[in-house]
Amino acid sequence: MSTANLDFEHFRVFLEKACGILLGDNKQYLVSSRLNKLMEQNGILSLGELVQRIQSQPRSGLREQVVDAMTTNETLWFRDTYPFEVMKSRVIPEMLKASPGQRLRVWSAACSSGQEPYSLSMTFDEFERSNPGQLKGGAQIVATDLSPSMLANCKSSEYDSLAIGRGLSPERLQRYFDAKPGSRWAVKAPLRARVEFRPFNLLDSYAVLGKFDIVFCRNVLIYFSADIKKDILTRLHAVLKPGGYLFLGASEALNGLPDLYRMVQCSPGIIYQAK
Repeated sequence: MSTANLDFEHFRVFLEKACGILLGDNKQYLVSSRLNKLMEQNGILSLGELVQRIQSQPRSGLREQVVDAMTTNETLWFRDTYPFEVMKSRVIPEMLKASPGQRLRVWSAACSSGQEPYSLSMTFDEFERSNPGQLKGGAQIVATDLSPSMLANCKSSEYDSLAIGRGLSPERLQRYFDAKPGSRWAVKAPLRARVEFRPFNLLDSYAVLGKFDIVFCRNVLIYFSADIKKDILTRLHAVLKPGGYLFLGASEALNGLPDLYRMVQCSPGIIYQAK
């Protein structure tokens, strides 16, 4: 094995231990494109040297910067549409019927730059507008991500016109955002008030987050090995209340674990209910 390939193997092992992401054999270009600038700034010439530097200087902040660079992903408003429609038409009414007056808790895991939790907040607002007085207990959305830079973007609640154009209708833009200088838009305060952003690694203990009625863990499990994926799904079940719902990405499936989840066909889409 060449030195470059050996260095890549060492980096793959480091990344999976750090955050669970399993890199494919052909991802050298992705790694280079995301880390070149960081390596240049730190005078590091190879992935092998990068891993050695992280291990020898654990408090330098380099580890966190590398994980941040490798886990930063773009996302959309109301991605795939159906999860948010199913929330309004089925899941929220079902939860409120089972426990009138309760506060609904939703976890948006790996929330990236914030479009998903803010889309969920808009979904709750639209439900309230159509069903006045039913959401008496309100809703709390806990949004987590591994990336400090992504969480900073989320908390700023401001987006440029390019980000706004990815899945947000003109009607929702007008209703839920305030125009800012420089062709930027800010999420209105009532929507922000429902969302709490926290730094969180999906490999860590979930006990600190409490129990949830609904969990969105979408388009993130595809990056993990089969064993880590199964472990995460098992631990997600533990934080879901009985009868709570799990939403996965459109390209993700829950294979196995029939003792924990029941598949629910929504036409379109599939969601999973905790047994």
